[in-house]
Amino acid sequence: MRGPHNIIRLIRTGATLERTGAMNVVMDAFDAGPLLRMVVRSVVWPFQWLGYKGDVNVPPAPRALTALGPAYIKFGQVLSTRPDVVGDELAVQLRVLQDKLPPFSIEEAKAEVQRELGLSVDQIFSSFSEPVAAASLAQVHKAHLVETGEAVAVKILRPGIERAFRRDIDAFYFAARMIEVLSPSSRRLRPMEVITHFEGVVMGELDLRLESSAAAEFAANTNKDPRFHVPSIRWHLSGRRIMTLDWVEGIGAGDNAALDAAGIDRKELAARVLQLFLSHALRDGYFHGDMHQGNLKVGANGDLIAYDFGIMGRIDEYTRRVYAEILFGFIRKDYQRVAEVHFEAGYVPAHKNVDEFARALRAVGEPIFGMDASRISMARLLAYLFEVTERFGMETRTELILLQRTMVVVEGVARSLDPNMNIWQVAQPIVTDYVSKSIGPRALLKDLRKTALVLARFGPQLPRLAEEALIRLNNTPPPKPQRRRARLSWMALGGAVVGAAWVAQGLF
Repeated sequence: MRGPHNIIRLIRTGATLERTGAMNVVMDAFDAGPLLRMVVRSVVWPFQWLGYKGDVNVPPAPRALTALGPAYIKFGQVLSTRPDVVGDELAVQLRVLQDKLPPFSIEEAKAEVQRELGLSVDQIFSSFSEPVAAASLAQVHKAHLVETGEAVAVKILRPGIERAFRRDIDAFYFAARMIEVLSPSSRRLRPMEVITHFEGVVMGELDLRLESSAAAEFAANTNKDPRFHVPSIRWHLSGRRIMTLDWVEGIGAGDNAALDAAGIDRKELAARVLQLFLSHALRDGYFHGDMHQGNLKVGANGDLIAYDFGIMGRIDEYTRRVYAEILFGFIRKDYQRVAEVHFEAGYVPAHKNVDEFARALRAVGEPIFGMDASRISMARLLAYLFEVTERFGMETRTELILLQRTMVVVEGVARSLDPNMNIWQVAQPIVTDYVSKSIGPRALLKDLRKTALVLARFGPQLPRLAEEALIRLNNTPPPKPQRRRARLSWMALGGAVVGAAWVAQGLF
């Protein structure tokens, strides 16, 4: 489907970008070459009248994307998490995108419930409200269950939204291919890979079973976190296009006046927001990737309530350890160790000079630590850190970019509650605790235990594998250096088996 029929759709897109003044912003962000600029302008200029005007009070890029509709709004939100692609300036602009659209009718919503769940709304709910929130993909209704009278939130995808998104994504692929052909310099930004990433994000959000699963996993990870709550999913009333979860009452995390009136300690709440996020990212490796004020409420008892789990971030354990040791190194101002961690993790090419890298890191850290406590920013530190690592040849890691972007958002939420917060002071207990548990003797024992479990599964096969390996070694004698490496390999394997067996004996 990625053929010339997409040209008409793209012309309207280009016309809207031109009419709203966003064309130059986008071209600059993607480092478009002269040929691409000339082609686009020559095609788009005569058709400016086809473009949407948009809200003149909004910056050019979000103004254009909002006017173009749901797929473009979501595309802009995803790009706001990729400053490595669109640059810092445009990424900041795109963060103000409002994911709000006019709701569809309550009759359509009830029909969707009937189609998805096989029961009418009256059979399931004793009450079913008009939409209380409407976004680009779905809208939410408040309802009460017939059986128990409990209040629930019912999230329903917009009718026909899947088909509309597939059509627009098809046009995005066509545009990405044209950009690669007409502007070779833009290939370093991998336009096709960006669209593929966007498609994966959106298609995940268009199946509410996946969001329900994300919410359930997040709730399981955080069920022991004090004063933090994730609404429970009602699985029997959820499906691909419907998600039902407990209704939560609370004050929006961005409404400081209401929080003060309710007697909420905003300074304590700010610290809790930051510490919870760091705990989720470091301890669990699974964090809320869209933790802004609109997705957080504060209950009457002061509990922090999170919802909307369409964007979640995941980091593997090894990366978490590296990330924590980097943060811990900065907290201690041990720039040499921070540099060494980057090299040990393979983030910076081995041929670079570790001492020069340490000096560059000091240039990042010292000005920040010299600031007043209210101006110290972990988000700014991470941004500067990525700039330095990019200069030293570090490759982009998507999961760390989402982490950085979310850190910026979370820090903004925390500072809106407590402008004088000392970010480092609040973060240090969480980072220190994680480092103490993930690096050192305790972590080694944990790793050996995992090794023992793996070896235990393969235990019955070890004699056969050893016999086959010995036969191969005897039949084909290797040269001297290879024999030495073979002996070392066997010694290492033997040591691992003995060590793992010893740990297993002590643990089981």
